[in-house]
Amino acid sequence: MSQKYDVIIIGTGAGGGTLAYALASTGKRILLLERGDYVRREKDNWDPRLVNLEGKYQTREIWKDADGKDLHPHTNYWVGGNTKFYGAALFRLRREDFGELRHHGGISPAWPISYDDLEPHYTRAEQLYHVHGHRGEDPTEPPASAPYPHPPVSHEPRLQQLSEDFAAQGLRPFHTPLGIQLDESDPRTSTCVRCNTCDGFPCLVNAKADAQVIAVDPALRHSNVQLVTGAFVERLETSASGREVTKVIVQREGAREEYEGDVVVASAGAINSAALLLRSANDRHPDGLANGSGVVGRHYMGHVNSVLMAVSLCANPTVFQKSLSVNDFYFGSDEWEYPMGHMSFVGKLDGVTLRGGAPAIAPGFTLDAMAAHSLDFWLTSEDLPDPENRVRVDREGRIVLEYKPNNEEGHKRLIKKLKQLMGQQRKCPIHGGGCHQGLFARNLYVGQRIPLAGVAHQNGTIRFGSDPRTSALDVNCKAHEVDNLYVVDASFFPSSGAVNPGLTIIANALRVADHLRERLAA
Repeated sequence: MSQKYDVIIIGTGAGGGTLAYALASTGKRILLLERGDYVRREKDNWDPRLVNLEGKYQTREIWKDADGKDLHPHTNYWVGGNTKFYGAALFRLRREDFGELRHHGGISPAWPISYDDLEPHYTRAEQLYHVHGHRGEDPTEPPASAPYPHPPVSHEPRLQQLSEDFAAQGLRPFHTPLGIQLDESDPRTSTCVRCNTCDGFPCLVNAKADAQVIAVDPALRHSNVQLVTGAFVERLETSASGREVTKVIVQREGAREEYEGDVVVASAGAINSAALLLRSANDRHPDGLANGSGVVGRHYMGHVNSVLMAVSLCANPTVFQKSLSVNDFYFGSDEWEYPMGHMSFVGKLDGVTLRGGAPAIAPGFTLDAMAAHSLDFWLTSEDLPDPENRVRVDREGRIVLEYKPNNEEGHKRLIKKLKQLMGQQRKCPIHGGGCHQGLFARNLYVGQRIPLAGVAHQNGTIRFGSDPRTSALDVNCKAHEVDNLYVVDASFFPSSGAVNPGLTIIANALRVADHLRERLAA
């Protein structure tokens, strides 16, 4: 016997969790389906060996790459989705990212909505997720209707010195917008303690503004909202016409369960939501549910990302390192007319984490010494939507992720630009010379780039648009071909920009929630 709900939301991350929160006060019966469970609060949450080297909290699921080789995705299935482990950097896309942009490697297409359409929801998202920042510092920042709800997270001395050095070189460094529950004016009562285990770790003290803490748990305080964990959604079944989803088929604890919803929302992440629609093929949707356009699973994007270490003669005793960003080269430079991307920081690396993908050792440095003297940069450039970069499902039902990097020249130039900047630092007050002896490439996993398995910025697989021939979703993120199916994770992105997708997912979920409130009230 199926259980009936007004709204079924598949996934509890930035999209699904936020949507549940926004709809909870309607009184409608809302069901959240999550394939994972709550992350257990334990000391292991803060153990870099268990979290980074052993991947204690990562899925053990195996995907395939384009060559049929096993792919071990660095992703997480928990209440709160990947926000449980994100670095909480919450950027708005730039105004220009919503229009057509010419890159060295091709065209980044326009969105069917403008920045102004999403701006009020960005403001609400920043308020809901406790974003700290300062308007006007970022030279590429789009206009905003309100200040950040919280003051910027202060730089520790080594980062403050670097910020001043960048400014002396003519740049406009700025405080990274961060979603953390921090009160620096009253550290004694602040939920956040500015620890070194924020980026990539679950927060043991629930101070990170993740979807579980901010959205799911508050939503569940409403009696009309229910959460079922351990629920893998196998497929969606439709009516004979194919125009509406009639059943959500779930595998849970070895048994099949069925649920019915007037509205069904997929928010399992851009890879898993696409896989779900492809698994749900039927006579009316032979190529996958809502896939008459053929775009479901295609145009996968995940950014061109690198982690780079600048190893200095001066120690870097910084504990919380994610406070500084540089966007001066986001749209190019005087020497390069095309976009390059975004510079910021990862959480402070340590010797234990470095052992997971050790770089070439500088003479006289051990891994622990390298970590103690490193500045650990995160560089992001935009990759472009290529229909051949795609998610498929093989005959055994396994996810296949096919991806060939593109638009790489801008990223190479961004790396070169950072090396130049670090080579021009002011003289060290301790050693007399420049502190930064070299920029050593390091990847959190292997090599210099975040590899295919690093899918934290996944987006683009179920794009929205005005034309059903070239998109799967309409401007409200409803499937063109299925009247009660919506998608609110980053699947809907037509392009990826060059900043973290988290805040845009959250803002769009709030936008879609307004639409669904009207629909549910009708």
